[in-house]
Amino acid sequence: MTNPYINIASEAARQAGGLMRKFSQRLESIPVERKARNDYVSDVDRACEQAIRQYILKHHRDHAIQGEEMGQQGDSEYLWIIDPLDGTSNYLRGIPHYAVSIALQIRGRIEHGVIYDPMRDEMFTASRGEGAFLNNQRIRVSGRKDLSTAVLGTAFPFRKRRLMSAYQGMFDALFEKSEDFRRAGSAALDLAYVACGRLDGYFELALQPWDIAAGALMVQEAGGVVMDVNGGERWLESGHIIAAPFKLVTPIRHAIAPHVTEGMKARLS
Repeated sequence: MTNPYINIASEAARQAGGLMRKFSQRLESIPVERKARNDYVSDVDRACEQAIRQYILKHHRDHAIQGEEMGQQGDSEYLWIIDPLDGTSNYLRGIPHYAVSIALQIRGRIEHGVIYDPMRDEMFTASRGEGAFLNNQRIRVSGRKDLSTAVLGTAFPFRKRRLMSAYQGMFDALFEKSEDFRRAGSAALDLAYVACGRLDGYFELALQPWDIAAGALMVQEAGGVVMDVNGGERWLESGHIIAAPFKLVTPIRHAIAPHVTEGMKARLS
């Protein structure tokens, strides 16, 4: 893929991935700060975000950037949405499953996205209308047509534990109907895996834009469908997301619909 925005995001992601690999040699000495219960930020997160910001601004000084650790900088129709290290908990424990996620939103719509797994050297990329790719090879969502044979990805709403009861109902309903579940610890990689067919679908609650912006575009460009828990398109605002091939997304939504709370609906209204 030769899109200049994808090239910038890919190189920024590779630089961040290099920092992750470097710091991974001394995990026990990395300073870690607790942002909230079970939510941590390390010096590696901050160093990676700083590297990404510097690389983007080197090429587009007038663009705005929204990052998980440093908030939003600048005001522009071009907004880069970045998660410098999605899967911090995995990283700090030496579990080799985490990623960099970078998306570019132009005039309110996600147009480009990159997710980079530095441990496997896998670069997922997507641009609106141009398809989705893994290391420059086109990818497609799973061809699975029946929920009973589907393996789904998910994660617990650990930042919003008040949603756990509703989530448990959703999980139970889908677990009853699907083949199995995976909970690997990186929303960005879960979405990338849906895009390339490793997972047959994915749902999660209470995510942030930087968790899902790039991955959702990737699923769409790989032929899949992304929606919020009410079947609408406000997944980026609500953080409640379903992503799956066309044949599976409606059965997933129907299974979880009885457990969608009024609070979730209000957030989507």
